[in-house]
Amino acid sequence: MRRDIFQAIADPTRRAIITLIAMQAMTPNAIAENFHTTRQSVSKHLRILTECEIIKQEQQGREIYYSLEIEKMKEIDQWLAHFREIWETRYNQLDNILSTIKNLKK
Repeated sequence: MRRDIFQAIADPTRRAIITLIAMQAMTPNAIAENFHTTRQSVSKHLRILTECEIIKQEQQGREIYYSLEIEKMKEIDQWLAHFREIWETRYNQLDNILSTIKNLKK
């Protein structure tokens, strides 16, 4: 089953996992140590993030390391960029209105 990337990042635990592995690749056990939940629960979150291709796993000896899939994160950023432009435009318009009001009161 292919999951939606935005459903995957909607979960706070999964966002926390993304934040953890953004700095360095980590094993499932190292990731699980950061949460007050079961290892199975963390594994489920890792599986969902892997299915969405937000993270990737790499075998190094007997350990599996999870790391961030930068290209997928760029896709999310590109989608958000459009909305960022809209928000920035509206904030700039609001700044202009507030400046105008402030200048009229002088």
